[in-house]
Amino acid sequence: MTKLYIAVPCYNEEEVLPDSSQKLLSKLNEMIAQGKITDDSRIVLIDDGSKDKTWSIIESLHKGNEMFQGIKLSRNRGHQNALLCGLMTLKDKCDAVISIDADLQDDINVFDEMVEKYESGCDVVYGVRSKRETDTFFKRFTAEAYYKILDKLGAKIIFNHADFRLMSARALEAFSQFKEVNLFLRGIVPMVGYKSDIVTYERSERLLGESKYPLKKMLALAFEGITSLSTKPIKLISRIGMVIFLVSIVMLIYFLVRFFMGATVDGWASLAVSIWAIGGLQLLAIGVIGEYIGKIYLETKARPRYIVETYLDDNN
Repeated sequence: MTKLYIAVPCYNEEEVLPDSSQKLLSKLNEMIAQGKITDDSRIVLIDDGSKDKTWSIIESLHKGNEMFQGIKLSRNRGHQNALLCGLMTLKDKCDAVISIDADLQDDINVFDEMVEKYESGCDVVYGVRSKRETDTFFKRFTAEAYYKILDKLGAKIIFNHADFRLMSARALEAFSQFKEVNLFLRGIVPMVGYKSDIVTYERSERLLGESKYPLKKMLALAFEGITSLSTKPIKLISRIGMVIFLVSIVMLIYFLVRFFMGATVDGWASLAVSIWAIGGLQLLAIGVIGEYIGKIYLETKARPRYIVETYLDDNN
């Protein structure tokens, strides 16, 4: 049987955690009773520097039932780092880890299928949304467009997959060799290789609390993914620059011909527009290049991606 751990990143989840924790507990007990996982499987709640009562709830859950464990980060480090902390802390304690967000919008009923695929030889099992009917049109359109753009830029990620997945201990050990400070896990995990598969599910609406990924954070994560996984934006800027240079040569020839034909060149507006267009393009190019330089700066500092303040496990 599989010794399974569930890694659950939490940030200000006091509203949803009492309900979701009991659903997770019920699901694991069901799988234990059916002989699918061992009775020393655990649910590990990772508190990402919450400002509400999230950690107090985790402590209470741990005291009330040994199946709950807790990890408290020293400060807020963001969802990706909190999830990474959970994965790296648990990789030597179990056979496989399933990561899932605390709101349980992802379907816990596919845990069984994930474990079955793991036992059949898969080291990574991705949870993939079969449809996005619970999303608004804007979110559905932009999300699907984003996956397609990433694919065009050369970043190989799983379409309609977020951070709901099973990873074996072997896959986690290999994953630990990736030392990036700028994390985009759903893009890095496929780089591990090993045999993988998917399970499909319908994502439900969030029942309690508020999403921790508003539009601003979603855009930031999207840009993080593009710049972390691909250098094509820099190459694209070079190509645009070359095209503009060629256009400027053509325009120069055109104006010289017009001059020798005795035609006057009217309008400073076209000149002003050209200056603004070129200036804007240059600033955009500098900004994109600066983003990559900033990432190099952060990587060279090699600061810790997270610091664990407290770990509540079977020994305490």
